[in-house]
Amino acid sequence: MYHQASGSGPVFRVLDGCARLCIAIAGVKLVSLIAIFGWLVFGRYVLNDTPTWVEQLALVLVVWITFLGAAAGVWYKDHLSIDFIREGFPGPVRTPLRWLAVSGVAAFGAFLAYQGYVLADKTWPRIIPMLGINEGWRAVPMSVCGALTVVFSIYHMTLLAQGKPFDAGAK
Repeated sequence: MYHQASGSGPVFRVLDGCARLCIAIAGVKLVSLIAIFGWLVFGRYVLNDTPTWVEQLALVLVVWITFLGAAAGVWYKDHLSIDFIREGFPGPVRTPLRWLAVSGVAAFGAFLAYQGYVLADKTWPRIIPMLGINEGWRAVPMSVCGALTVVFSIYHMTLLAQGKPFDAGAK
């Protein structure tokens, strides 16, 4: 379960909508993943005809689920972090550490977006066997996640610059 974001304004609503859309798409893909594995089991043990495309599609779906979930995790601040150490410091030390943390996440997101683009671009000409789609579709979610991570981090930086509580993006 994810945290419920709290905030107001059109920018907040758009970004929160993006995060919710990521979760919804990842959820649909997760249900699809479960369904295709059900088909795999049915085909293998009942029909005695294993659908060979399931493994390739599962790999594509897992990448999308993972990266969309990671992007939403940045928005809701459910990503892996060790806040209690930073928050244990006094205010004059804590504030620069907060900036460092958010800036680090944004820098990582930018790197992820760029490298995802490069990987998608280089693998686009190849076709995934059994599926007939471009190999680059495995790298597109990496780039999308990186871009959303940057945008979400910039929003968190604006909250920090306004002196709002650092956890203003989540309850």
